[in-house]
Amino acid sequence: MDKMAENERDLSPVIGMLAAVLAISTGSLFIRLMQAEVPPLVIALYRLGISSLILLPFALLRGDEIARLDRRQWLLLLLGSLGLALHFVTWISSLRYTSVLRSVVFVNTSPLWVAILSPIVLKEAVLRRTKIGLGLALLGMLLAAASGVVQITGGEIVWQGFQGSAGSQPILGSFLAMLGAWSATVFLMVGRKLRSNLSLLPYTFLLYGMAAVLVLGMVMLTRQPIGGYSRMTYVWLAGIALIPQLLGHSLANWALKYASAAYVAVLLLGEPVGASLLALIFLREVPGAVEMIGAGVILAGIYVVTKNGGQSIRD
Repeated sequence: MDKMAENERDLSPVIGMLAAVLAISTGSLFIRLMQAEVPPLVIALYRLGISSLILLPFALLRGDEIARLDRRQWLLLLLGSLGLALHFVTWISSLRYTSVLRSVVFVNTSPLWVAILSPIVLKEAVLRRTKIGLGLALLGMLLAAASGVVQITGGEIVWQGFQGSAGSQPILGSFLAMLGAWSATVFLMVGRKLRSNLSLLPYTFLLYGMAAVLVLGMVMLTRQPIGGYSRMTYVWLAGIALIPQLLGHSLANWALKYASAAYVAVLLLGEPVGASLLALIFLREVPGAVEMIGAGVILAGIYVVTKNGGQSIRD
């Protein structure tokens, strides 16, 4: 094991993933602050593009790893980057139509698909505790999602209808977020394959960079404006690249070398809790009782998975 690999392993996967969740939770806040001015495709382009440029000089130091990639690994990287690109485009778009909590809840259903596909595609066993935690977390997400149509008022469950207060088309927003979850499943599973023999910096640079090129192609095809925004908007665009993307997603990708794809995906379920708290503080999006119950169940699921350090982590 080389020195860089040893340095990577110095950080506990559990601590690294908790930091990743905190950082990733800021993404929806940044999007909310600029979505009235910047199209979703352009937000995704800046998020991936800035991150790629920052990683470029560091990745070049590991150019020998990149040079050793074979055709199959390049194809996997292309598949993973396509999944990442579609993940951001669909999820960012969903926030135009529904609330932060509901959008983030649906986009974080990826653990369900990872857990279902991992034994088939990755030949990777999912431990019983991970399954229990996954079940609890998914139950919590369903409760949080249901808060868009029901509320507890005066001790009674009241049907609110499908018209969400935070978006004019909550069903469309939820569907776009679900598409984001399915595409996230792709890059999580690809990352699990590639991270076993590719270190963090070259992997994240190639993944983000190739995804940025794909999104750039979408921006050019749809003729979206990539400039001419307000000064503060550029601050938000830089923030979404540095904090949730460069810090948060890079830590999650780092963890894929030491933990199963299902384990990492379940820990990412903490994002709805963090995102909803930030939305409450900065956007005044007040969660209802059903949402709070759902958040509590999600946390219970995360606790079950991470208890005793998480035996699904590889030595």
